[in-house]
Amino acid sequence: VQLQASGGGLVQAGGSLRLSCAASGRTFSAYRVGWFRQAPEKERMFVAAIDWTGTSTTHVESLKGRFTISRDHAKNMVYLQMNNLKPEDTAVYYCAGDPTGSYLSRSFSHWGQGTLVTVSS
Repeated sequence: VQLQASGGGLVQAGGSLRLSCAASGRTFSAYRVGWFRQAPEKERMFVAAIDWTGTSTTHVESLKGRFTISRDHAKNMVYLQMNNLKPEDTAVYYCAGDPTGSYLSRSFSHWGQGTLVTVSS
């Protein structure tokens, strides 16, 4: 499975973006998927994850209420809805997938290329 994140761009503070994670391969529907981000000169940070069914999710505490992960099995996509964006949300966002383990795990076997989100003040 190859993953690809998209949907990034330039947005003003307070705005919204929805990132998408697409994957090749029909087995993606059986993968748990996570979103991570890496800001300039900072370590990669976990953002959110969802189990393969789409019914269980987890979000980093600091972003709860603004960021929401979801998935659409019919479209074979996972999304990250980001609302009320702040300049500190500026980062490259990555999606990652894994066919095994709990949705609470932050270790993933497959990683996609990221998409840049820039939030202007």
